[in-house]
Amino acid sequence: MNRSAEQRAGAAAPRDDLGAVVPIDAPPRRVVSLVPSLTEAVAATCPDVLLAATEWCTHPPDLVVERVRGTKNPDTRRIIELAPDLVLCNMEENRRIDVDRLRTAGVPVWVTRIETVDEALTALARLCTDALGTAVPDWLTEAEKAWAAPPPTPPRNAVIPIWRHPWMVVGRNTFTGDLAARLGLHLVHADRPDRYPHLTDDELTAGIDLAVLPDEPYVFTSTDGPDAFPGIPVALVEGRSLTWYGPSLATARATLTRQLAEAYCP
Repeated sequence: MNRSAEQRAGAAAPRDDLGAVVPIDAPPRRVVSLVPSLTEAVAATCPDVLLAATEWCTHPPDLVVERVRGTKNPDTRRIIELAPDLVLCNMEENRRIDVDRLRTAGVPVWVTRIETVDEALTALARLCTDALGTAVPDWLTEAEKAWAAPPPTPPRNAVIPIWRHPWMVVGRNTFTGDLAARLGLHLVHADRPDRYPHLTDDELTAGIDLAVLPDEPYVFTSTDGPDAFPGIPVALVEGRSLTWYGPSLATARATLTRQLAEAYCP
């Protein structure tokens, strides 16, 4: 059952993942999302409330809302003009200065913090119930079931590049790194201090027996990426399944498991 305005009346204002009080006392009817994963989550849960999103919000593919530039350069002036009841942000994907500008203008902002699969599941549940005033959606329940099983063993030593020229790879304390571990991958560069280390060509291939190449943010393809890993199995995978933490989580484990297996049995 959805939380009603009456249920919220008299209750303390909810806090986002960073502990900030978000001044909403009724389910929002005008929502702006500045995070692709959260845009998809809202569209799949309560689509009628979605007012605007970024140019990077590509799912669902038929989404028709106003676009307010990107995650790192949102048009805060236009967002304020739209007078949303709530703006959705993420600690890693959005800038603190934009969050502060919106809050200073009196716009409620909900910031998520997601660095693991468990944090994603918890943050999405709170977003739905505490921020949006809905029940936990079926896609989130399916996602919890999909990721409950233990990872396969033994782990494979792997690298996950996210950019080329220069090479950047997934490192420690990242959502993608935790998801990869649940797929049975040991990221050999996760012991470096940077969350997304820059590597030389020699460092890129050292000590790995699998390279995992997503199609975003850098668009790795069969002709752009595998050439850097001679003699090493390469898995071309769906970037959304690997890096997004919305409804794609319900199918991501099955999709990625199949795509990883194809690297060894093409």
